[in-house]
Amino acid sequence: MELPHGITGKLAEPIEKILFTEQEIQERVKALGEQLTRDYQGKDLLVVCVLKGSLYFTADLIRHINMPLSLDFISVSSYGDATHTSGIARITKDLDEDIEDRHVVITEDILDTGLTLDYLVKLLQLRNPREIKICTLLDKPSKRITGIRADYSGFEIPNLFVVGYGLDYKHKYRHLPFICTFRDEFIPKD
Repeated sequence: MELPHGITGKLAEPIEKILFTEQEIQERVKALGEQLTRDYQGKDLLVVCVLKGSLYFTADLIRHINMPLSLDFISVSSYGDATHTSGIARITKDLDEDIEDRHVVITEDILDTGLTLDYLVKLLQLRNPREIKICTLLDKPSKRITGIRADYSGFEIPNLFVVGYGLDYKHKYRHLPFICTFRDEFIPKD
């Protein structure tokens, strides 16, 4: 398989299939940004980027939100180097902004079990925002074990191990401009 952007060698070796091209991602992110613009026009919008995975998504998304907004970052760890959540979340970087009486949109790279986002939403609700909504690039409902749902979703995917565009494996492959699957022999066994 020929990969875009001259991706070759060790970087290309594990890649099986591109699920979403850079162009498909950018088109969908633009549509989400336009929808958020319509929904939040005239409101005090704070976009909360969940680090590190949603950094690429959030940066592209807010470029398509055509209104004043604030941006903040939070880091929640529940994976470590594993490929599935431990179920125990902890804040490793908290917000700098006060969220009281504000419209908060949490941006996430992937919503799978829902454990991390469920923890995060409950924690942030204690700070009295006007509302909290979730905007995720990828939604994997087949893995959900909580009742949490995305209010805005880029793509729904089956239960696949994916990397690229912010999603990583052991802190690598985030920088790929597309989202792809790995060949079987490279898929981490948990």
